[in-house]
Amino acid sequence: MKKLIGLSIIGFLVVVSSCTQKVIRVVCVGDSITEGYGLAVQSKTGYPVELDSILGPGYTVLNSGRSATTLQKKGDFPYWICKEFSNDFVFRPNIMVIMLGTNDTKPQNWNASRYEQDYQALIDTFRTIPTHPQIYLCLPVPVFKTKWGINDSTVVNGVIPIVEKLANANHLPVIDLYHDMLDQGANFTDSIHPNEYAAKVMAGFIAKEIEK
Repeated sequence: MKKLIGLSIIGFLVVVSSCTQKVIRVVCVGDSITEGYGLAVQSKTGYPVELDSILGPGYTVLNSGRSATTLQKKGDFPYWICKEFSNDFVFRPNIMVIMLGTNDTKPQNWNASRYEQDYQALIDTFRTIPTHPQIYLCLPVPVFKTKWGINDSTVVNGVIPIVEKLANANHLPVIDLYHDMLDQGANFTDSIHPNEYAAKVMAGFIAKEIEK
């Protein structure tokens, strides 16, 4: 009888321990590709939701994407002025996944030196978060056809080299969604935004890097 009681107590302690285990908070920073523009139900099929599902109960993921935003402070809609930017701090993340730059490629927005300067400022700002989050920089997904001024040439020759340079300078990991998603053109119905299937594929690549 005493042995059974002892086993019951051990079982109870295991349950309590698992329930109080720290949940890792992940925030996905980005534009409409992160927010889930064009998806039937963003709240259920955006890549951050899929990421939350793949990572499992030990993680909780916040979709902090805002459509049309730029990384540059002087872009036509800077991420810096959005409520999502404030939410990133309130959420107290342990991990941050940043994918900003697609809207910066529009001709009226693109300025390479300003993009690099503001990206460094964003990294420095996020590093002030008390939880000291691990920051991942994403190479943007491909632009399969120029639209709204968004173009693949600037992604390849402008955005990607700067992201790689900053990742190296700041000792941050890079998630290469550009090359990972090159074969998904058919699943970007407007050539810019992933559909439900492509969003799930993106989430899989990101989860793989986080779980390393």
